[in-house]
Amino acid sequence: MLWSLIKILVFVALVAALAYGASWLMGTTGGVQVTVAGVEYTFGPLQSVIGAIVLLFLAWVFFKLLSLLIATIRFINGDETAITRYFDRNRERKGYAALEESLTALAAGEGKQAMAKAAKADRYLHKPQVTNLLTAQAAELQGDRKKAEDTYKRLLEHDETRFVGVRGILKQRLAQGDTDTALALAQRAFAIKPKHEEIQDILLKLQAKNGDWQGARETLNAKLKHGALPRDVHKRRDAVLALSQAKAVLDEGKSIEAREAAISANKTSPDLVPAATMAARSFIAEDRKKNATRLLKTAWEAQPHPDLAQAFAEIEPKETPAERLRRFQHLLSINPTHRETRLLNAELHLAAEDFPGARRALGDLPESDPDTRVLTIMAAIERGEGAEDAVVRGWLAKAVTAPRGPAWVCENCSHVQAEWTPVCGHCEAFDTLAWTRPPQGDASPVGAEMLPLLVGPSATSPTTPAPEPTGPNAEVLEHIASTDKTRKQAAPDSEEATK
Repeated sequence: MLWSLIKILVFVALVAALAYGASWLMGTTGGVQVTVAGVEYTFGPLQSVIGAIVLLFLAWVFFKLLSLLIATIRFINGDETAITRYFDRNRERKGYAALEESLTALAAGEGKQAMAKAAKADRYLHKPQVTNLLTAQAAELQGDRKKAEDTYKRLLEHDETRFVGVRGILKQRLAQGDTDTALALAQRAFAIKPKHEEIQDILLKLQAKNGDWQGARETLNAKLKHGALPRDVHKRRDAVLALSQAKAVLDEGKSIEAREAAISANKTSPDLVPAATMAARSFIAEDRKKNATRLLKTAWEAQPHPDLAQAFAEIEPKETPAERLRRFQHLLSINPTHRETRLLNAELHLAAEDFPGARRALGDLPESDPDTRVLTIMAAIERGEGAEDAVVRGWLAKAVTAPRGPAWVCENCSHVQAEWTPVCGHCEAFDTLAWTRPPQGDASPVGAEMLPLLVGPSATSPTTPAPEPTGPNAEVLEHIASTDKTRKQAAPDSEEATK
């Protein structure tokens, strides 16, 4: 800042001095007299100024010729590079001037001008590792992707610019949606610069998208090693990848490996609900019910969730509703005031046909925090207590239009998913799904999603379904089923509106 101010002051002073000198010369009546070989020559003010400029130009030419003469004499005396160095100095000066102009044009958003000046700088400097980078960036600014990619490929020829070239082509491939080539390029860039955070993130995202969970875990460990990721975040995301790896192994039919990986993921991050349910079901399959109970209680303490309750019910699939209510007291005593705990307690009382108990369990939720699930439970309670059909239909009508309860929502794009996945199905962001309330306007869950413990495990559950509910509960659920078709037809429109 100070240097710029000094240059401005010097420039103003020179302009003022020149203006003063010109006015002084124009105001004089005489001129400049020069005597050569006894002959006097008189020049007026304007002629004197022109003569001074000509003399300065001749002096500049003289010194240039003198420098060339000195370089020639050195060449004659054996310095074979003397003349080359003389002309190289001129080329470098012009080249760096063009390079400066190219950088200025690029910063100003003038892509065409930047490319022209970069080409001029390349002719003078012969440093493609510098000028090619400017040309590629200017071509991107102009939208000429082919020229940009061709220029990035030329950067691969030099060791010092190879990473920049790979990164540039990687960006081009990502923009084109060619994720397979982008993955290979990201791996190559990561091998060159494993500490580069942007490449780490891109590689991790592409590996997760392609299901390369082991590779993604190695990349995640590299981020931790190089200080690009806090240890607690690494712990959580490594658990997510371990769970995803376990699911992939389970799909391949290697259940023992899948169970071990799921249990490992749950130990790493107990609040990861999908890992807890998968690990618990692995214990149930091995008839290790105490281990499953202890694991689910730990997970419920961290984050109450309907999937945990469903897995807890699968520990004893053949028990009666009254027996289930008694066994669930161990789970209900954890986080008793949590909304999910109150809803679970109400559903268990409904299954046991203890309708006053279900109403007490709900408390003020129908007034303070109503959603589809709460209002549907209220309809079942009213039906069980013998209320008129109009009252039951009133609660069900409210349930149809009520906001949905918590769901798996992407924290990056607010997309709602029916099931948890490590990568968002909409924006492809990694580990962004959270169990929370979706934005207003999303379609509500339907059917069995409302009362899971009454209807039984979902179709994807590996255990034996619970007995179908009877009595007043069955009537309510039959009404819910009759609205499924209408809701499912409305759901796509709602999702489109949300987007």
